[in-house]
Amino acid sequence: MSRLAEDGLPRTRVTAAFDTEAASYDRLVGASPGYHDHLRLSARRLGLTGDGAGLQVLDAGCGTGASTAALLKVLPSAEITAFDGSAAMLAQARRKRWPAKVRFVHSTIEDLEGSGITGPFDAVLAAYLIRNLADPDAQLRKLHTLLRPGAPIALHEYSVADSRRARIVWNAVCAAIIIPLGKVTTGDATLYRHLRRSVLAFDGIRALTARLGNAGFINTRAETMSGWQRGIGHTVVGTRPPETL
Repeated sequence: MSRLAEDGLPRTRVTAAFDTEAASYDRLVGASPGYHDHLRLSARRLGLTGDGAGLQVLDAGCGTGASTAALLKVLPSAEITAFDGSAAMLAQARRKRWPAKVRFVHSTIEDLEGSGITGPFDAVLAAYLIRNLADPDAQLRKLHTLLRPGAPIALHEYSVADSRRARIVWNAVCAAIIIPLGKVTTGDATLYRHLRRSVLAFDGIRALTARLGNAGFINTRAETMSGWQRGIGHTVVGTRPPETL
């Protein structure tokens, strides 16, 4: 189980917190330097070539659609299925203009079996999802089963446990910018205090990479981001093993 169980919001309150902040979420993340660029970078790190024609891609935990837009920018011809457990966040995503090849599904990852999302997919992007799960190992194994053999997964996450410098920067940015801005914008900084604590409690990048390997992925690797998120924001990539004869 993730260390978030000890230090973040209770699991039952995470989705409710996202529902509460959904209307202002895009405005807040848009103020974060590099936020959308970094999502696009993680989408590129899937390593898929071409424009995505003929590919089925899963956006796991799409929120208001920022990760969906990143996938669409990198793979403009792919068919994208995006799901999220927060109805309010998903409503914000659906209000935006999307091509017909993008569809949104209201479901938690734990309840995907009843959502009609079955795969197989040619790639998965999971942005800021694993940190908020009660059983990340079980859900990584589920994502593994949804991929075609040989297909990649990219986890886009904050991780600071392996670096004292990263923890200092993360605490400073949260205390000086993220939490106050959340409070001013929405009147309630609950979600942003949770963000701070949950990142501090989450896996180091080595442990997160190991989780992918333990879930059955191969060729795992981690790369960081640029700017203030260097050593804080990461893409962890792996591949479902190809079929053997």
